[in-house]
Amino acid sequence: MSALRQARAIVLLPFVVTIVVPALIVSWTGDVRLWWGSAFGVALVTIGIVLVVWTIRLFSTVGDGTLAPWDPTSKLVVRGPYRHVRNPMISGVAFVLAGEAVLLGSPPLALWFAAVVVVNIVYLPLVEEPGLRRRFGEDYDLYAANVPRWLPRRRPWSR
Repeated sequence: MSALRQARAIVLLPFVVTIVVPALIVSWTGDVRLWWGSAFGVALVTIGIVLVVWTIRLFSTVGDGTLAPWDPTSKLVVRGPYRHVRNPMISGVAFVLAGEAVLLGSPPLALWFAAVVVVNIVYLPLVEEPGLRRRFGEDYDLYAANVPRWLPRRRPWSR
């Protein structure tokens, strides 16, 4: 897997969503109430970063692809957090955004978090999942029937 392919996908997707857009929102609105001591916000960002890095690594090493829709995995990834929930990458991004909103005490960042969540709630079942069904067929159907989209299973699923 080319490092350039991975880097392009990371910069264009989670980096823009979690760093560039929030920085622009904060600079445009100036609505920040620094609350750096928030252990909850730090925990959310940390969980999010761990999930995003873990899933990117799995996409590259197991899935032979990237997180980007234009350069998707060629193998279905059903390891690590994917054994508990179907969308840990998006969950990771959401955790980072929620943590940023808490840490900075920023209502506009909270609205950005909500917008990203709503877009993904619509996009995933309407666009991404039909594509996964076309690429992986019965393997994806079995996976989707056993692993929830958003709320993680307590016990990891295995075929």
